[in-house]
Amino acid sequence: MPGPIGSGGILFARGAFRGRRDRLKSVPDLPNHPKPLGPYSHCVVAGNLVFISAQTPLRPGGKPGEWAAADPAGQTRQCLSNIRSILQELGLSLDAVVKTTVFLADPNDFKAMNDAYKESFPTDPPARSPAKLGIELPGLKVAIEAVAIYEPLQEE
Repeated sequence: MPGPIGSGGILFARGAFRGRRDRLKSVPDLPNHPKPLGPYSHCVVAGNLVFISAQTPLRPGGKPGEWAAADPAGQTRQCLSNIRSILQELGLSLDAVVKTTVFLADPNDFKAMNDAYKESFPTDPPARSPAKLGIELPGLKVAIEAVAIYEPLQEE
């Protein structure tokens, strides 16, 4: 992976911060992700935290509503894969995640989600809250948002 670049005295993964920046937050450009479908950012870096918007199980390169799986376990895996991909573009991994919120369309899917979720966080999992999914899209059963710690490299 290419080396870090500076942005206001903080070093980020090379190329990650071509997007809008200001003193309070940075909105990284994520060229490997589709543009958001609405007025939001996939992620925002504020201080040493990365806030990742709820990720749906959208199939990579897919159109809206093209879920990678129909079942809650498969959708959970894809949501976490999408989060992992965003973190990797910032030079991070799922180990940096300190909090998630898992949105379920049906609370009865909790066990299936939980079994798939622990595959990505087998030890020292982040804090987590379940919530009811607030939108209805055909076939959407799971969405996951995350907060991660970002330890920027210091300029030498």
